[in-house]
Amino acid sequence: KNTETNIGEVIIEGKRADANVRSNEMSLVKLDIKTIRMVPSLLGEVDLIKVLQLLPGVQSTSEGATGFSVRGGNADQNLIILDEATVYNASHLMGFFSVFNNDAVKNVTLYKGDIPAAYGGRLSSLLDVQMKDGNSKKTGFSGSIGTVSSKLTIEGPIIKDRTTYLIAGRRTYADLFLPFAKDENVRNNKLYFYDLNLKLSHVINEENRLYLSGYTGRDIFKNEFSSIGFGNRTASVRWNHLFSQKLFFNLSLIYSRYNYEIATPQDEPTSFEWNSKLCDYSSRFDFTHYISGNHKLRYGATLMYHQFYPGSVIGLGDSSIYSDFILPAGYALENSLYISDDYKVTGKLSIKYGLRLAMFQNMGPATVYSYDNEYHPADSVVYPKNKIFNTYTSLEPRVAFTYLLNDVSSVKGSYLHASQFIALAQNSTAGTPLDIWFPASPNVRPQVSDQFSAGYFRNFKQNMYEVSGEVYYKLFTNLIDFRDHAQLFLNQYLEGELRIGRGYAYGIESLIRKDEGRLTGWISYTWSRSFRIIPEINDGNRYSSPYDKPHSVNVVANFEISKRIVASATWIYATGLPVTFPTGRAIIGNAIVPIYSNRNAYRMPDYHRLDLSLTFRGKPGKKWHDELNLSVYNVYNRHNAWSINFVQDAADPNITYAEKTYLFSVIPALTYNVKF
Repeated sequence: KNTETNIGEVIIEGKRADANVRSNEMSLVKLDIKTIRMVPSLLGEVDLIKVLQLLPGVQSTSEGATGFSVRGGNADQNLIILDEATVYNASHLMGFFSVFNNDAVKNVTLYKGDIPAAYGGRLSSLLDVQMKDGNSKKTGFSGSIGTVSSKLTIEGPIIKDRTTYLIAGRRTYADLFLPFAKDENVRNNKLYFYDLNLKLSHVINEENRLYLSGYTGRDIFKNEFSSIGFGNRTASVRWNHLFSQKLFFNLSLIYSRYNYEIATPQDEPTSFEWNSKLCDYSSRFDFTHYISGNHKLRYGATLMYHQFYPGSVIGLGDSSIYSDFILPAGYALENSLYISDDYKVTGKLSIKYGLRLAMFQNMGPATVYSYDNEYHPADSVVYPKNKIFNTYTSLEPRVAFTYLLNDVSSVKGSYLHASQFIALAQNSTAGTPLDIWFPASPNVRPQVSDQFSAGYFRNFKQNMYEVSGEVYYKLFTNLIDFRDHAQLFLNQYLEGELRIGRGYAYGIESLIRKDEGRLTGWISYTWSRSFRIIPEINDGNRYSSPYDKPHSVNVVANFEISKRIVASATWIYATGLPVTFPTGRAIIGNAIVPIYSNRNAYRMPDYHRLDLSLTFRGKPGKKWHDELNLSVYNVYNRHNAWSINFVQDAADPNITYAEKTYLFSVIPALTYNVKF
């Protein structure tokens, strides 16, 4: 007799429901694309970095910007990689969007402290973004049309079950409407960005797989006074080889470039073009070795060649007053060896320990200046091409443990020693393109940090609720800051603008998260402090770092009203960023000169904002899936200060008043998404 039995829905998950308790990892954030897409958006575009900024220990650097600070560190202390290629500026549209297209992204992982030994070169975090591989069964399309940008993604098999491809493109189109503006000057303006992701995957046989991924993106801004262009390009080729069921090998060849240019109109006395770029060529050799059920060994090597082109100015046209000026290029090697072991000591205790040996070498051609006690250039030494004239080595241990208290709770701890050999000179925190990366040298030692972390992790109601609390302490040495009124651009004596000292940061992070049921989301609270002590700044007294935010609260909630309607809300509160304000003035001759406070002695007003969104899904059963998303950014119209300037009254020069600039009021956006 034939019988038929209906079973309930089967859910296959890629991780254990209690992984946050049992995994031998802490200070770690993993987000899936489904979670990212549910967060209310700015201008109709949900950005993964802005979602990361809603998690404990991660702070935005300014309103709307994709730059972020992790546990009090600088934005340049975060290593951002896309399919293993370094992304040096992850901003689009002057920082309001990031370079990551959600439709092309598979996994997002942020390591805030316990950074794997396979990666180094930054002090604060590793943001690992992995692209989708493409559908191996059938061709699919997905796209969206929004108020500011549109996207299209195509993926499918070239050879079924063996070779796949993914192509994803995105572009803003506000510039398409500028020709209709009433102001004639605005009609000729341009303001847009575009990016393109490509991924090819090929299964050679059961032991070998090949991957090729690439990214290119660019921002264009042009008005009657100037034009700005900047962008990233990355490419990586990866070969996976399975020697046996216990030994896995990965070889990667990687290219990364970031460049920008600024130009003024030709045939003017002030016409010029300014260019700068940074290029990396690197390779990785990574082994994963399952020694036994209790030992998982990882080891390998990385080789990287840096090319720094800090800037050049070229006069445009015969009438330009500018002579050609090119800052000397810089060249360096950054190589490393690493090994780590995940060791399951007992059923309750797991330990992960590792060691990374990093080496940084400056290469010629180069001119190295020495400086006197007043930081003026005193002498110089010229080195020929390919001459290695300076070497730094760093031994970087790290260790972490997990101890299970019971089936639903654990305690964890970690220690990380890290070095950073390149740093960023930046004119603001707002994601502008004017970034100058410069290397360690005989005058600039590598920055170093030591971080200690401990945490308690607990799940409730069959792992429906995740609760965690972490404490951390970070100590920075050889920390770089800049003197007051530093000249950062087109300065061949940039090292004379640097001031070196130490710093420290500490804090408490708490998180409650729910990923199942009709109501999902999280609540996070962070209390943190970040300080610096540099002898030549602030009279040697301690001062707040630019990213010292004592309090930060984030609430993210998604509620499934019905199978087809989902409501989402985000509320953010944070202490204002430190800032230096004028506290008086002096009259010298006929000029009024402001007198400033100590470094970062004041704060911007506290920041808070509410965002809402409503998603309407199309009827199920179609050959395609579609949805309409309505989002409102800054619902109660909070005028959060982006900058505060002190302006002298035109009628009475004895009167000076503070002028606040804010970027956004209430911003509604409509986006239509379709997939078939």
